[in-house]
Amino acid sequence: MSERQSGVFSWPVRVYWEDTDAGGVVYHSRYLNFFERARSELLRARGIDQMELKETHGFIWVVTEMNVKFRRAARLDDELDVTADFRWMKGVRQGFYQEITRKSDGAQIAIAEVTAVMLQAGSLKPSRLPQWIKNKLEQEH
Repeated sequence: MSERQSGVFSWPVRVYWEDTDAGGVVYHSRYLNFFERARSELLRARGIDQMELKETHGFIWVVTEMNVKFRRAARLDDELDVTADFRWMKGVRQGFYQEITRKSDGAQIAIAEVTAVMLQAGSLKPSRLPQWIKNKLEQEH
């Protein structure tokens, strides 16, 4: 496993009614959506188009493990920063570290350690990353 300190990617998110429970607090599963959006946008920023990856190259990414620690509650109308940082590769697995913070006070809302695997789209068998994807993931930004 090679540990890297790459540039951390940040994606802004605002909390809407649809993200909250009856008390105006973000429902726990919505944080997973926020994390997913930031990872997807990190890939896009590094030049990896997931639809092209599937349709042209026959690969898809799936999350195999996610460890989330909820620190504080986010509420209706909060502006959040959701980060995604590519950290490591080992065999067919890739690791990401993510964090959600509230813009107004810098409070840490949640953190996640994510393990993803690239699969062959047709067979769903794990596959090592092609070198061109490794190169893009390892780019400093």
